[in-house]
Amino acid sequence: MQFSFSNIAGTKSIEIDTDLYKYLIKARRHKVGEIIPFRNLKDSFIYFYEIIFIDRKKALLELKNYEEKIIENPKKLHLAWCVVDPKTVEKSIASLNEIGVDKISFIYCEYSQKNFKINFEKLEKILINSSSQCGRSSIIKLEECESLAKFLEKNPDSYMLDFSNKSIDVEVESINSLIIGCEGGFSKKERELFNQEKIVGFESNLILRSETAVISAASKIII
Repeated sequence: MQFSFSNIAGTKSIEIDTDLYKYLIKARRHKVGEIIPFRNLKDSFIYFYEIIFIDRKKALLELKNYEEKIIENPKKLHLAWCVVDPKTVEKSIASLNEIGVDKISFIYCEYSQKNFKINFEKLEKILINSSSQCGRSSIIKLEECESLAKFLEKNPDSYMLDFSNKSIDVEVESINSLIIGCEGGFSKKERELFNQEKIVGFESNLILRSETAVISAASKIII
């Protein structure tokens, strides 16, 4: 872990119990007097706390120092991901966070199964753990959008990842917002929303799953 998370990091003292207590005190065996870095993932500061008290179920830490430390990739990418099985998202989102994706909008496209519901609370927990491990000073921002048309009204310069003779590699520098289809891709009506110049693809003869496409595209654009 590069840091521990607390939503009250920055306050004078922090009391830890349950899972964080088990990790820091039982698993990592931190002792009284040791310094532990914390972030709240709402600001750009890292806060250093000293353990001053430990008992069998909790520990008390006091703030000793803090510093601004921004750790982010310079390229900002907004992904629009047509809704797929939430289990697929849960398996992939930590990798997208490590790559440095700035924001994900989950869109209910025509081929999305409408019974799929995104559990934002669960995703946030995954993202917090991911940032704690990779050192990122924020987490991916998440939102939901009811349709592709609505998303394009707010993000008219978005590109679409689809079957195309234009490689995504050609447009990497220009892409700040990219739309990824669900299983089955995009409908004819949805494709008609796009200027052909804004459609990019991979130089591959193979059909990729949605999660493979989203991770591959984000990697090409950001890293």
